[in-house]
Amino acid sequence: MIRHSFVRFIIVGLLNTAVGLSAMYLFLHLFGLTYWVATFTGNAIGACVSYALNRAFTFKSSAPVGKSMIRFLTVILICYFLSYYLGRQLSLWVFSLIPGFPSGLATDAAILFGTGIYTIANYIGQKAFVFKEPVGESV
Repeated sequence: MIRHSFVRFIIVGLLNTAVGLSAMYLFLHLFGLTYWVATFTGNAIGACVSYALNRAFTFKSSAPVGKSMIRFLTVILICYFLSYYLGRQLSLWVFSLIPGFPSGLATDAAILFGTGIYTIANYIGQKAFVFKEPVGESV
C-alpha cells in the first residue's frame, strides 16, 4: 500500500494530467480554441477525475462532499488562473530570449509550464484546505 499522500497524489496526478493535458492540446490544435479556453476546458475535465480519485485514494477523505467540493473548486480555480498565467508569462519570457524560435511552440510550452506550477500549487491546496486531515490522524 502506498502510504504517503504525495506519492498517491502524483499517481492520481499522472492520470488526470494525461486526461486534462490531452484535452488541452486537442482543443488547442484540433479544434483551434484559444489558449485560455483550451486550458480551462481541459483543466475542468482533469479536475473531475482529480476530485474523485483524490477524495477516495489520495487523501481517503470523509469530509462531506458538498463542503469539500466547494473548497476543491476554489482551490483549482485559484491554482488554474495563477499557474497558467505564470506559465504563459514564463514561456513568453523564455521564448523572447531565443531569436527565431517558432512562436507556436511558446503556447505549447506555456501549457507545460502552467501544468507543472499547477501540480505543486494544487497539491498544497488540496492537502491543506480541501482534504485536510482531522487533528491526530495521518495519511
